[in-house]
Amino acid sequence: MTTDILQLDHVTTEFVSGWGRGRSVLTAMRDVSLAVAPGETLGLVGESGSGKSTTAAVALGLRAPTSGDVRFLGKPFGRTKERLGLVQAVPQNPFWSLDPRLPVALSVAEPLAALDRSKLSAHAPAVHRMLEQVRLDPALADRFPHELSGGQRQRIAIARALITRPRFIVFDEAVSALDVSVQAQILNLIVDLQAEHGFGALFISHDLAAVRYVAQRIAVMRLGEIVELAETSRFYDTPQHEYSRQLLEAL
Repeated sequence: MTTDILQLDHVTTEFVSGWGRGRSVLTAMRDVSLAVAPGETLGLVGESGSGKSTTAAVALGLRAPTSGDVRFLGKPFGRTKERLGLVQAVPQNPFWSLDPRLPVALSVAEPLAALDRSKLSAHAPAVHRMLEQVRLDPALADRFPHELSGGQRQRIAIARALITRPRFIVFDEAVSALDVSVQAQILNLIVDLQAEHGFGALFISHDLAAVRYVAQRIAVMRLGEIVELAETSRFYDTPQHEYSRQLLEAL
């Protein structure tokens, strides 16, 4: 039996502000249970404010849940050092992960250098191979982020995430800022890279068409709760929840 890469079991996450009579509690995740298998992409959809970003933070180990269990490779989420390099993220805006002061080669090499505390320049061969895998000319390694197109920058962000051979990647609105034609290229790239490397993925988006292309299963989130979880084909053919039907009608 294959162990899921990521498991969220009855996770609730609350944000508390104020104190005394002015104290308020916002529940961003309520009793959420999800799992991602090796080589699988789970799509997470829902409108803004539904809890998708908080789910991403919990899945990456950036935020501890208020209650419930989070397991990575069958074990409780431990210290950051124990999963360093095994969990990565590709954000909506590449500039959030790429240092504008560094050339591409050094930005892509940073996660590797963090693992073995080596000099960034020591990883030049690995960086060139990674750029080729994301279908970029290695000659771009000496360019700076502002010198590249939006699609090229997102490919660089994907290369940076993949350089450590992670087991799990969160794609958080990773194509929403791109033109439609570039979106298709990046989605094809993600599918091909997953087939080659076998990582599990959580693909978060408000774009149901993009999710349909990359995900094998879809979870629908509303007001912090998972209201539907289904195989992609069944979800699009026969959505069960009224909110799911509303999302599809909007599409």
